[in-house]
Amino acid sequence: MRYSERELLSLSRQPAEKAAEILMRVPKKGSVLKKRLVKLVVNFLFYFRTDEAEPIGALLLEHCRITKEEENVFSISFIEEPDRKYSFECDTEEQCQEWIEALRRASYEFMRRSLIFYRNEIQKMTGKDPLEQYGISEEARFQLGTRKL
Repeated sequence: MRYSERELLSLSRQPAEKAAEILMRVPKKGSVLKKRLVKLVVNFLFYFRTDEAEPIGALLLEHCRITKEEENVFSISFIEEPDRKYSFECDTEEQCQEWIEALRRASYEFMRRSLIFYRNEIQKMTGKDPLEQYGISEEARFQLGTRKL
């Protein structure tokens, strides 16, 4: 999926689900940990120089793996490019765990699975499909797997 620089800049200015200044290492050879303002907005993780208002980069949190590396260190790598790993060092283990949980909940796939789970729970309780009233209950994106006709 492609995004224009203007769209990303606009999104980066939206209220964040989570934001903090933490140490970050990008996957460039010889890269060192640098303090960055890291901001989670929807399913994008923006990172900024601490003294600048515009982001210097953004990670789309889809098809990625978030891994706890050490007590207060986590990383983000991408399934298609496992060698492209971004590392983050938090002040505390608790802060690290909070970031990991927030990042894992940010993906579209996590939100889709949650919607399907709660849709099924509501349907069990009420006997009605809660999406039916919106005319979208048969859309493929709201189905658990492939449907048999």
